[in-house]
Amino acid sequence: MKKETAEMLVSKAIEARKKSYCPYSNFAVGAALLTADGRVYTGANIESVSFSPTVCAERVAFFTAVHAGERDFSAIAVVGGKADQDVNDFCPPCGVCRQVMTEFCKRDFTVLLSDGKNIREFTLEAILPESFSSVD
Repeated sequence: MKKETAEMLVSKAIEARKKSYCPYSNFAVGAALLTADGRVYTGANIESVSFSPTVCAERVAFFTAVHAGERDFSAIAVVGGKADQDVNDFCPPCGVCRQVMTEFCKRDFTVLLSDGKNIREFTLEAILPESFSSVD
């Protein structure tokens, strides 16, 4: 992925993180999802006191995009960390989010993680090998 595109997605994920609702974990996560035609959908984690209904930033971005009619995705950037601090460590997607990605993305879908300074790039296949998927 082009460096400028990766940096733009990470920047949008950091901005989305500011909208996190995380009073219980104090762990804010933001995601920016890039469609094949260049649109960006963002999401932030939203918690519930009972935790089960909590939804991750990645799924908020995906579900918003799917609800808008999108089905072709290129990449996602994910950032996270303590809500009262700048992003300072890598925050990989949880297993549930990885499985949701396999529902809509091919194995070469790009997953970007950032610690606020560096960007690591992975494929969906690399972060969820041997996945159960209907795509590809």
